Formats: sequence, structure tokens, C-alpha cells
Amino acid sequence: MKKKTIKQIIPSEKVRMGGHLLEQPLPNNFMNQLDPFLLIHHAEWKLKGNQRQQEVGIGGHPHRGFSPVTFVFQGDVRHQDSFGNDTVVEAGGTQWMHAGKGITHSERPSATLAQKGGMQEIIQFWVNTPAKHKMEIPFYLPLSAEATPSLKSKEYDVQIVAGEYQGIKGPAKTFSPMLLMRGDVKAKGKFDVEIPTHFNTLIYLLDGNLEVNGKEAKAKDLIWFDIDGEGIQISANEDTRFILLSGEPIGEKVTSYGPFVMNTQTEIMEAMRDAQMGKMGVLIENFDH
Repeated sequence: MKKKTIKQIIPSEKVRMGGHLLEQPLPNNFMNQLDPFLLIHHAEWKLKGNQRQQEVGIGGHPHRGFSPVTFVFQGDVRHQDSFGNDTVVEAGGTQWMHAGKGITHSERPSATLAQKGGMQEIIQFWVNTPAKHKMEIPFYLPLSAEATPSLKSKEYDVQIVAGEYQGIKGPAKTFSPMLLMRGDVKAKGKFDVEIPTHFNTLIYLLDGNLEVNGKEAKAKDLIWFDIDGEGIQISANEDTRFILLSGEPIGEKVTSYGPFVMNTQTEIMEAMRDAQMGKMGVLIENFDH
């Protein structure tokens, strides 16, 4: 099995959004996207406690044309949307939302986390949707850690969120072929992955230190692979948490503005108009008191 060549190892950049400082591995100075992946944000926030839920997190906002996906690593995330979904996903879980033709949602810590305080650590990444599926009906899938299939050994624990690996199928529905994994490898542990040659592939390290296909990567690094082989060999120098995003390129023009990802500027203008007219739904949040 030929190993994939590492094109580049790119340190994450710090950005400020909504008053919060977070890591942004993608986009970066070397690429705007890695088709079909558009954006990756890694947030580690410490909630001070004694707050009401409505005072923290991100309030209602619309999306269209892609899937915003959230991996929860510490704390939890409460999701409410204009389709009536209202769930809390805790550490180890995943929120998968296909925005389709339009949905309005909010992302906040649970009332318990807001009140008691503590760490909230998440990674949110955006997965593009092919043009023919962009205007389909939205759907939301909350996945707990227990409901996510995994591969486990003494050396690693890896969850398959979408796609198929070693006969294990991830439960998330995608509109183009991909393999999405999250997990951790213990110090001196090893984990090998085989991925189709033509898939665009990246690994992002939340922490730790890995040797990947013979090159060392550290915490907050993004590893960008070439499309020239199938094999990825991971060896951990330290306990390391990582995500692996791999997918077949969609190969379509991407035009985006804020929370909308479409194919033409006209479609973006239509999305903005539809959001203003309430066609992406109205969200009235409910809060625990």
C-alpha cells in the first residue's frame, strides 16, 4: 500500500469571532478550502459559571447549502432549530446538520454548564453539498458518544462518524463519498488508515504530537495530504487527540457569504433575501430557568 505524501503541515491560525478567540486550521494562508471541506474552527472556552443560558453561546442564525458539523470534546452543546429540534449533545458526541434550503438554529451550552461553569471544547467544520442537493429539506442528527461506532484497542480509540472503515459504517448521511473520523491515540500507540487515492484528506491535531507518514506534527497543526496513495501511518509520540476528514472532491464552483454556501452569486442573493423574509424558518428559543 503506497503511503500518501504529505503536501504540507500548516500551523493553525488564531482568529476572533463574536468576541471569542479560537483556532482556525482552515481556511489558511495556503488554501481557502479542501474540497469538500470549507472551514474548520477549534474552540476552547472556559465558562465562568453563574450565567443564564441565553447569555452565552450563539443565538439564532440561518444556514443554507452545506452541512455544519460539530464535534463536542468537552462540556456540551444545546441545539435548537426552526424545525423544532431541541437536543443537548455531550462530550464525545456529534451534531450533524444538513442546512439544505434553509434552517435557523442556535448553539449554546446547556443550562447546567452555563450555571456551573467549566470547559466547552468543540470543533466545527463545514462540509459542502453538491449543487443538486443544496435545496433539499434540512435535517438534524444528534449523535451521542455511545451511538457512534468505533474501533478500539489498548493504543487507540477512533470513532467513525461518516463513511465506512473496516466494515464499520458511520451513521451520518453525506451527499458525496467521504470518511470522517475522530479519536485519540495513546503515547507510543499506532493507528493506520487506508483511504481512496483520489480523496482529499487532512488530519488536525487538537493536542499532542504525532509522526504521520514519517513527518512530525504537533498540537494545532493541520496535515494536508496529496492525492497520490492510500495509506496513512500514525504513530503517537504523546497522547494525542485528532480528527481526520477525507472526501471525494465535488469539483463545483463555490460561492459563499456568511452562513450561506452556494454555487453562484445570484443564489447567494436569493439566500439573503429568503432569510430576511423568514423563509428559512423562525426560531423562538426555549430556556430552562
